[in-house]
Amino acid sequence: MERRNCWEHKQCGREPGGKRTPELGVCPVAVTDELNGAHGGRNAGRACWVVEGSLCGGRVQGDYSKKLSECWRCDFFNAVKINESTAPDGFMTTRLSIERYLARNRRN
Repeated sequence: MERRNCWEHKQCGREPGGKRTPELGVCPVAVTDELNGAHGGRNAGRACWVVEGSLCGGRVQGDYSKKLSECWRCDFFNAVKINESTAPDGFMTTRLSIERYLARNRRN
């Protein structure tokens, strides 16, 4: 699987400069740079499920604990999960585990 970001996969148009930003605004996933590099994505583009207020399914999602049940049914989430299952560190679902992984890799 090509490592696309969620906005590329979903073609939502909510990335900076996207076709739907005038109407819906920029999705926080596309600008959450502290998760840049998680699962090989740009900003939080391959870890969208951990970003509060992401715009999925045409509506603003809640925090991680409230939206994760929806994410488990998402085709993008499951594609990343399958793709990352063979990665050395596996698939990390929580923001804390992703942030720890990124911090560890930035030190090395």
